[in-house]
Amino acid sequence: MTLTLMSYNIKDGGGARLAAIGRVIEGAGPDVVALQELRGEPALDAVTGMRQFVARSRWGQPVGLLVGRHLRVLGAGRVRRPWHHAAVWARLATPIGALTVIGAHLSPYWGRVRRVEAGWLAAFMRRHRPAVLLADLNTLDPYTDHGLEVARLPMPYRRRHVHGLAHRPDVRATALLARRGLVDVFHACGRGQPWTVPTTRGGGAEFTQMRLDYVLATPGVAGRFTECYAVTGGEAEAASDHYPLVARAA
Repeated sequence: MTLTLMSYNIKDGGGARLAAIGRVIEGAGPDVVALQELRGEPALDAVTGMRQFVARSRWGQPVGLLVGRHLRVLGAGRVRRPWHHAAVWARLATPIGALTVIGAHLSPYWGRVRRVEAGWLAAFMRRHRPAVLLADLNTLDPYTDHGLEVARLPMPYRRRHVHGLAHRPDVRATALLARRGLVDVFHACGRGQPWTVPTTRGGGAEFTQMRLDYVLATPGVAGRFTECYAVTGGEAEAASDHYPLVARAA
């Protein structure tokens, strides 16, 4: 038995792209999907046939979880912190055991805010182990040699992804999560292209090729993951400016 998880930023509520987004999700066959940028709270439960849980945002956009109807929901709610966007959680009975799945979307603007928000996520996951985070962290990973990437890309990273006057890539949030013991599943068992933005036809002119979307797991469950990859091609190229990220555990 396997468990398939997906994280997907659908870009400003999806709008006319909702049907395409639903087909992209259906094509990957996930058991759980974390959604970011649910502006207007689109009814993706009706599109996908899954149950939808939404956490609203005071300043940014809502986030949500889609949960397959074959999974038993043991509890669900909003992670109660003053996020820029929001964070949502569900405790599920899954084929790999009881698991807390968190969906989140960190601040797009300030690295120091993302670092604080990352600390909130790490603390919540420590209290609700085993846990998996599916998120748009809006920041770079601490493993890539970004200095070399900045040199060869056609344009540098935007200011929001750079830390300090020295123009060092900002990895404060992801480095904190790594220090707290969370395992980056793509770093551990990923395949294919590492970047999740931008897609080829979904907009995303604000981005260079970079990985902003993550699956992070507490150590007790991290070893169950066997693969992680970005869904590319077909309708995924235009359905959003982010590629969905899929991870599978057994």
